[in-house]
Amino acid sequence: MLTCVIRYQIDPAKRDLFVEYARGWGQAIPRCGADLIGYFAPHEGSSTLAYGVYNIGSLAHYEAYRARLAEDPIGRANYEFAQREKFLVREDRTWLKRVTTSHGDSA
Repeated sequence: MLTCVIRYQIDPAKRDLFVEYARGWGQAIPRCGADLIGYFAPHEGSSTLAYGVYNIGSLAHYEAYRARLAEDPIGRANYEFAQREKFLVREDRTWLKRVTTSHGDSA
């Protein structure tokens, strides 16, 4: 199992647009085959950093998932929404593998 952490730099004046974007992924991501942990918008501290986090079985599963997401109506609409509204300044993906459980034991 791999965890994808997407770090977004957003336009702080368009935070509400990011929230709308995140809600769209909240529907599309699970439907297309990934285990969505959640999307996180700025609250305190930095007003420009936001995150999306999900689990997926492997990089091969990720490739198939991305193809389904590109064909998904909500996924397509979300891509177009972000392009049109320009609230995303930067988007970086990091792939992580869990090495402990939530109680500190080895995974």
